[in-house]
Amino acid sequence: MQPARLVVIVGPTAVGKTEAALKLAERFQGEIISADSRLFYRGMDIGTAKPTREEQARVPHHLVDVADPDETWSLARFQQEAGRLIAEINDRGRLPFLVGGTGQYVRAVVEGWQPPAAQPDPRLRAALENWAAQTGAAGLHARLAVIDPQAAARIDYRNLRRTVRALEVIFTTGRRFSEQRTRAASPYRTLTLGLTRPRAELYDRIDRRIDAMLEAGLVEEVRGLLRRYPHDLPSLSAIGYREIVDYLRGRSTLEEAVRLIRRSTRVYVRRQANWFRQEDENIHWFTARPGIEEEMAQVIETWIIQN
Repeated sequence: MQPARLVVIVGPTAVGKTEAALKLAERFQGEIISADSRLFYRGMDIGTAKPTREEQARVPHHLVDVADPDETWSLARFQQEAGRLIAEINDRGRLPFLVGGTGQYVRAVVEGWQPPAAQPDPRLRAALENWAAQTGAAGLHARLAVIDPQAAARIDYRNLRRTVRALEVIFTTGRRFSEQRTRAASPYRTLTLGLTRPRAELYDRIDRRIDAMLEAGLVEEVRGLLRRYPHDLPSLSAIGYREIVDYLRGRSTLEEAVRLIRRSTRVYVRRQANWFRQEDENIHWFTARPGIEEEMAQVIETWIIQN
């Protein structure tokens, strides 16, 4: 029995993955599996640029709105759910499209990652979180950088949950976190398509998207979330949310918050480039422009014939 087929669409935030994926999935009787960790959470719609109801009605979407903001979705859980969905979509005779810019999630599925087997240690985790409360997230991340520079380079210092988990695994096993993530043979027949744009054009699209989010009610969305959830939830540390949270808590002005959202998004784009490199021979790169989906479709058609 041949491995299941899987088309993957990657690229930086705001590059145009959503519309390209919709058009291609419609053409090839596909279903979209989100590989954007921010789209898991219900009620976090505007700040994540979540596909609209109309867009989700065009093509079946999976792993969107599957958790409340106070739930935790681990990488292992995502892998398990994505694997189940890929198999089910193939069994239905349809084509799964894994779409997103969260490099860790995409690579974990495509490359068959096997996360470290170390079991959670609640007492150690509590000690690390207490340490972070004293030194700040940056202080804890700096400690990780000393012990395991490679792991630290992959983890945003503001992502306290991942920093804590990396240190937890290191202290539990006595080995670097970066050395423990192993790979199995890829379980899929995979075609990976990448979208890119000139950096200046991408930054302009990002700025216009942020302006549109604010006009659509991002501040009110975050205010509503804070009525229901604590401000320090990991999910609310996502770009766009943490800055507006600080504004609503009186720690910055709205102007400062918007400036930080723009800056953080640019930093995130550069981090995404570390996961999806232009020189990666396994990725078919396309420069986004009107009608580019036709060129992408031709590559998919050739791949289907050969696979």
